[in-house]
Amino acid sequence: MSGKREYGDYQTPIDFAEKICRYLKDYHHIRPTAVVEPTCGVGNFLKSSLLFDANEYYGIEINPEYCERCRNFIDDSKVNVINTDFFDFSSKDLIKDKRQILVIGNPPWITNSTLSVLSSDNLPVKANFKKLKGIDAITGASNFDICEYIILKLINEYMNTNTIISMLCKTSVARNVFKELKRKYIAFVSCDILEFDASKIFGINTSACVLVILLSDKLLSSDICNVYDFECPDIIKSQFGYLNGQFYSNLDTDIVNFDGRCCFEWRQGVKHDCSKVMELTMQNGTLQNGKKDEVQIEDDIVFPLIKSSMFKSPVIHSFSKFVIVTQKKAREDTEHLEQEVPKTWEYLNDNIELFEKRKSSIYHGAPLFSMFGVGDYSYSKYKVGVSGFYKQPLFSVLYSDDNKPVMTDDTSYFICFDSYDLAYVAMLLLNSKKVQGFLKSITFLDAKRPYTKKVLERIDFFKIVNSLIFDELKRTEQDLNLPYYVTLSMYDTFKSFLSTGQMRFA
Repeated sequence: MSGKREYGDYQTPIDFAEKICRYLKDYHHIRPTAVVEPTCGVGNFLKSSLLFDANEYYGIEINPEYCERCRNFIDDSKVNVINTDFFDFSSKDLIKDKRQILVIGNPPWITNSTLSVLSSDNLPVKANFKKLKGIDAITGASNFDICEYIILKLINEYMNTNTIISMLCKTSVARNVFKELKRKYIAFVSCDILEFDASKIFGINTSACVLVILLSDKLLSSDICNVYDFECPDIIKSQFGYLNGQFYSNLDTDIVNFDGRCCFEWRQGVKHDCSKVMELTMQNGTLQNGKKDEVQIEDDIVFPLIKSSMFKSPVIHSFSKFVIVTQKKAREDTEHLEQEVPKTWEYLNDNIELFEKRKSSIYHGAPLFSMFGVGDYSYSKYKVGVSGFYKQPLFSVLYSDDNKPVMTDDTSYFICFDSYDLAYVAMLLLNSKKVQGFLKSITFLDAKRPYTKKVLERIDFFKIVNSLIFDELKRTEQDLNLPYYVTLSMYDTFKSFLSTGQMRFA
C-alpha cells in the first residue's frame, strides 16, 4: 500500500510554507546555518527555506517517488535529499555547522493505531514512549500521533543546542509537546503556537497550528506557551501553562481556584467493545440489540445505561437503553452465568464470534465475555456523572426508578453516593457558575475529550463548599430549570459528610 492515507500525508502548499519561513525570519530573526526537513515529502519547506541562505540543507523522506520529485523541484547544490526511514535515522549527525539549526516541516497527521490498521510501514518501533502505567499503557491512552512522536524524537535529538523546531501539527499535539518539554526538563527559550485554518490549507476539519520551539544550550525554561493567530502574529491571543505547579488551559481567565485533589474517586463507565450484543434498546416493551434482533433474556444482569451523548438533563432516572454486565469486577470468572442466567449465557454464546473479534489486548487471556470498568462502584445506587465529550459539561444525578444501578459508558465519568440528597447537592455544586468557570480554565475545549479523569480529579470539594454559599446552589437549581428541592439542611449535611472523610476511594 502506498497511498496518501498510509503515510498520514498532507503536503504543505508552497505559498503557506513560504509564509511560515518568512514569519520565522521576520518575527524570530533567525539566521540558521543548517536547515533540516524530516519527512520532507516533495520538498516545499526545503524550497521555501532557501530564503535563509543557510550553508547546508537536508531533506529526509521514506517515499522514493517523493525524493525524486523533491530533487527535480530544487536545483541547489546545498540541498541533500535522503531516501530513508526517519525513525531509524539521525539528521543531526549530518550537520557540519551546528551554530544555529532550523528543523522545519509537516510530519504525518495520523495516529499509530490508524497506521497499524492500514498495515503501513511508516511506523516507529512500538514503545510506551510516555512511560504510561497499568491499563493506560495497553489501552487508548497509549495511542499517540505519529506527528507527536516525531517532534519529541527531534527534541531529544537536538536538545541542549540552539535549534529552532518549527512544525505544523494539530493543536492538541502542540500542547502535549509543551507538557513533555516541562515534564522532561528540556531547556528551551520559548514555545509558541500560531493557529491557522486547516480547512483552508489542507481541506480538513481540525484545530491546527504552527508550533515554534526555541531550544537552548543553557538552563532555561518557560512555564508559559503563547498562542497567536497566524494571520496576526504580533498579538498574543491567549496563554496556557503552569502556575504554582498546576497546568491551566487559560492563564488570562479570572476564576475562583478550586484546584486540588478530589475527595471522591472519579470512575469511568463500562467498557465491552461489543455494543451490538451488549447494549440493548427498549422497543415497544421488548429489548432489541444492535443487530435489531429481539432479545429474550433474564434481567438479573441487565442494567440501565447512560451513554456520553445522553447527558441532557441534570437528573436522569428513566431509561430506554440498557447494558448487559457480565462481571462484578474486572477479570472475574464468568462461567457461573451459565447456571444463574442460562438464557443470557446462551445469547452471549450465540454471538461469541463478535466477542472474539475484539482487538484490544486487554481481553487477551480474559474470561469469556469479559468487560472492564467494573467494580463495586459500578453498583452504587446513586451517581453523579458527566460526559467527557461536551464542551459545556452538564453533571447529572443518575438513579433508576426500579432501584437498579445505572451504568455509564467508558467515555463518561462519575462519582458515587449512598443517598439522593448528597448526590443532588454534589450535582448543583459541580454545575455552579464558579466551578464551571474553573473547569474551563483547566481544559481545552477543542480537544476530542475535554473532560477526562485527570481533569476531574483536580476538583477540590473542600475549597468549593468553603467558597459557595447556599444561595448559589439555589441559583444553580433555578438555572437548570429544576423544581425547588435543595435546602440549607441538605447543604450542611453534605459539608458534614465531607468532614467525616467517608467519601468513596474504593
